[in-house]
Amino acid sequence: MEYVYAALLLHSAGKEISEENVKTVLEAAGVEVNEARVKALVAALEGIDIEEAISKAAFAPAVAAAPAAAAPAAPAEAEAKEEEKKEEEEEEKAEEEAIEGLGALFG
Repeated sequence: MEYVYAALLLHSAGKEISEENVKTVLEAAGVEVNEARVKALVAALEGIDIEEAISKAAFAPAVAAAPAAAAPAAPAEAEAKEEEKKEEEEEEKAEEEAIEGLGALFG
C-alpha cells in the first residue's frame, strides 16, 4: 500500500511518477524498497489518468452501497439468525450442565 501512497503523493506534488522518485519517497518514509514492486507500479501507472481514477474510485462505494441498502432481507438471513439462536441455546445448556457438575463436587 505504501507504494500506491508514494505514487499518489508524487502526483499530488506535481512530480513525475518514476522509479527513482517512488524509491526516494519510500526511503524517506523508512520503507524497505522492493525494486520489482516499484517497477511494476510505475509500469501499471503508465498511461493512466490518475485524476480520473481517483474520481471514479470516490463514487464507486456510494453507488455499490445503494443497491445493498435497498435489498430486502433474504430468507437465508432468517435461517442464519435461527441457527445462531439455536447455537446460543445449546451453549447455555452446556454451561448449565457444567455448573451442575461443579455443584456435585461441593455438594
